[in-house]
Amino acid sequence: MLDAAPVLLWFRNDLRLSDQAALAAALAAGRRVVPVFVLDEAAAGVWAPGGASRWWLHHALAALAGDLAAAGSGLVLRRGDAAAVIPALARATGAAEVLAGIAIEPWARRQEAAVAAALAAQGTGFRRFRTASLFAPDALRTQAGTGFAVYTPFARAARTRAAEPGALRPPSPAPARIPSPPLPESDALGSWGLLPRAPNWAGGLRRAWVPGAAGARARLAAFLADGLADYAARRDLPGQEGTSRLSPHLHFGEISPAELWFAAAPEAADGTAARGAEKFRAELLWREFALHLLWHHPDLPEQPLRGAFARLAWRRDPAALAAWQRGQTGIPLVDAGMRELWQTGWMHNRARMVVASFLVKHLLLPWQDGAAWFHDTLVDADLAANAASWQWVAGCGTDAAPYFRVFNPVLQGRKFDPDGAYVRRFVPELARLDTPFLHAPWEAPAAALARAGVRLGREYPAPIVDLPAGRARALAAFAALGAGTVAGGAAAEAVA
Repeated sequence: MLDAAPVLLWFRNDLRLSDQAALAAALAAGRRVVPVFVLDEAAAGVWAPGGASRWWLHHALAALAGDLAAAGSGLVLRRGDAAAVIPALARATGAAEVLAGIAIEPWARRQEAAVAAALAAQGTGFRRFRTASLFAPDALRTQAGTGFAVYTPFARAARTRAAEPGALRPPSPAPARIPSPPLPESDALGSWGLLPRAPNWAGGLRRAWVPGAAGARARLAAFLADGLADYAARRDLPGQEGTSRLSPHLHFGEISPAELWFAAAPEAADGTAARGAEKFRAELLWREFALHLLWHHPDLPEQPLRGAFARLAWRRDPAALAAWQRGQTGIPLVDAGMRELWQTGWMHNRARMVVASFLVKHLLLPWQDGAAWFHDTLVDADLAANAASWQWVAGCGTDAAPYFRVFNPVLQGRKFDPDGAYVRRFVPELARLDTPFLHAPWEAPAAALARAGVRLGREYPAPIVDLPAGRARALAAFAALGAGTVAGGAAAEAVA
């Protein structure tokens, strides 16, 4: 028999019904459920969803509303201050308590604290559940009791914890029915203006993605069938479909990390399949490590974790930044990555490392500028992963690539896009250029350029920076901070 007092289920970055701990707790207690989502852009501040994330959020909420309706419930949408909206909805519905996932982003933690205080003031309970991560954000500690600063020991501790009985429970299916009381009036999703006004702006996103839990399940099924076995070997090749492309579904919580962890079970496979599953789990743990870093270092998105880097003499060059953003740098692999991002709202991970290294090393522009652009244009713009990854490339994170590691975009292209499929797809001006010159068209003989219909500076830009000179400039600027400070005393140089 259902309890007379309902509970308010506050959805955040966990927009699903399967493996939803807060929802499961409400149903286990025999409560009727009032599902709600609050768009509180003021609380998020500069980290409010960017253009690509707003597009995804609109469709994710529409999909969640449909899933709830199919289960006999619905979704209440409200826009405004969550610290006012959530307590008011609790009073209006007579909710005994509010259930929600644990917030990890600094702004969301502040928002959560304000909501908790307002609920406590009116005598409404508030319980939080782990819905967006494999482990509670402060569950893993070093032997000294501190947070981890390096990925490898963190991953080792995480795997040990995951093997403990009951530490990770198999994911639960979505309930067939969700009892709800009469729901309060909801905002119309379309009134929020999350979709771009220019109708063609999101065309590439629509062709590339199906937001929502059903889209996540379909993406996972396709990856398990055709991608997991070869994941370790193919994940670095941007010209192939070698990655899972599950990151936006995971970011919005349309599928849980536990669902992915158990789906990629190495013990149930052998040979290459087992290696692929192990590597996929390692990537899930990198995401978990980023959440861990953000929890322990709330200023991760703005400040370098290695304090010496705050003194770095970054350049300010709006024209170079704009060329990088538009994919007009004259460096084919960099431009392919940036154009893939603009067209699809996503970028292959190998390309992300290359374009990030190019910005902070060859152009010597602040990593924060790159992180801000990614936040606005990625459909999987996860604050923790974005900040941790940019700091890794810039060399200023706790577990970072050394400052002297500079990705050479020509060598990276020739190694990971050897036939040029990726560059030809996203930089069609170069599609007819002979493969040996595709990743460095400035090295091509005039006859080869003419056959391809390419004039550097006309059909395709000349490089905006000389790669060796840009690398040397970066090494000098980074080394000026003191090699012992920024790279543990390493003085050697490395080119990737």
